[in-house]
Amino acid sequence: MNSKGKLATKIAGFNRLVNSEHTLFRFNILRWIGGILVPKYRFKWPQMGWWNDPGFNEYLIRFNEIDGMNTDRRWMLYQLMRLVRSVPGDTAECGVFNGAGSYIICKVSQAQGMHKRTHHLFDSFEGLSKPAEVDGKHWREGDLSCRVETVAENLSEFSAINIHKGWIPRCFSGVEHGDFCFVHIDVDLYQPTLDSIEFFYPLMNQGGLILCDDYGFTSCPGATKAINEFLQDKEEKMISLSGGGGFLIKGTETYGPLAF
Repeated sequence: MNSKGKLATKIAGFNRLVNSEHTLFRFNILRWIGGILVPKYRFKWPQMGWWNDPGFNEYLIRFNEIDGMNTDRRWMLYQLMRLVRSVPGDTAECGVFNGAGSYIICKVSQAQGMHKRTHHLFDSFEGLSKPAEVDGKHWREGDLSCRVETVAENLSEFSAINIHKGWIPRCFSGVEHGDFCFVHIDVDLYQPTLDSIEFFYPLMNQGGLILCDDYGFTSCPGATKAINEFLQDKEEKMISLSGGGGFLIKGTETYGPLAF
């Protein structure tokens, strides 16, 4: 075999080594590169079964999130909605953006046969309000804006929805006497997060769940602070999720965070 043939054989061997049968080899190369570029970044194992869920991946593609950074939290929203099938009440989302979160909530309610639930959406549809000092420097006024018509179109397959356009908490007017089983708070900033949990906490039925998408993120210090302040004298405490966000179950006493 000549030198050119030997080189071709070596290249073919290397290609076999790094093909789909050797995912871990390629993953370890990625970790090595990542350790140089972003030393504090923590990778996780790539063998997550839910990454291969065809229905969920179809949903992610629909909302252009298959290659995004929100997939963990979208999956957890889906899983946590499964806990409230037997809890009476409506559902709500504070901070809607393009309706990706509300789509999951409505889809699970529909699959559970809970057709009498109304899903309420609360958003300015003008983006974020002006961040306060407590909110840090990550967000700017007007970020995450989306047209209400886009959201309505994205949720057009569901009939039991009610869109409340306006700034929190003024847009909550009209549901003061409602009761809820699931509320998703995703407003990123201190004041609207505080306004949201103050409003909905007393309206939650026992066993109902409040999920805060922004809890625990260093990019959303105001949201985390608002939740912790509100729950300081409550029996429920936030369960912080490893992929970001946190939730509580109404009426379930929760021990505070451990000091390792």
